[in-house]
Amino acid sequence: MVEQFREGNELYVWRLDQLGRSLKNIIDFVLSLSDKGIIIRGLVDGIDTSTINGRLFLNLMASFAEYERELIRERTNAGLQSARARGRLRGSTRGYTKETISKLLFLRNVYKDVTKRSEEIYKPFGLTRATFYRYSKILDHHTNEEIKKWGLKSNICNEYSVKIRIAVNMKYFLLLHL
Repeated sequence: MVEQFREGNELYVWRLDQLGRSLKNIIDFVLSLSDKGIIIRGLVDGIDTSTINGRLFLNLMASFAEYERELIRERTNAGLQSARARGRLRGSTRGYTKETISKLLFLRNVYKDVTKRSEEIYKPFGLTRATFYRYSKILDHHTNEEIKKWGLKSNICNEYSVKIRIAVNMKYFLLLHL
């Protein structure tokens, strides 16, 4: 549709937010159309890129969108630093629980029994069919010794990380109370 527009054409939209998924996407799209000389008019929003007030409003929206992105980036980085200082790692915990490891090791003896159907094997363990087949793949590709090493890693903080945590918390406390 955009390729068919020529300079001086007008694009009428019900609301400006219908032009894209995010504010950044909308602003980029509107600015690219404005650079080609295409006028955009929002019927509900009252935006008109042919007037100076419409372009001002559009630029203010772009500035607020950029400001919002920077705030999100700063908050995310602060949260990651704080989590690192507390000894936490990103993502889910690595490894399996002791209960899961014991189920895997016991299943090794049972699941290759051709006289039993798969339902007769996984139902007594309280497993779903999908979990049973996922465990089967693990058992096919790994030894018991490898599986035993997959226990959950604990997030124990040593003395150095505790000192960092205190320093980071004091920094944020001072920033919040200035």
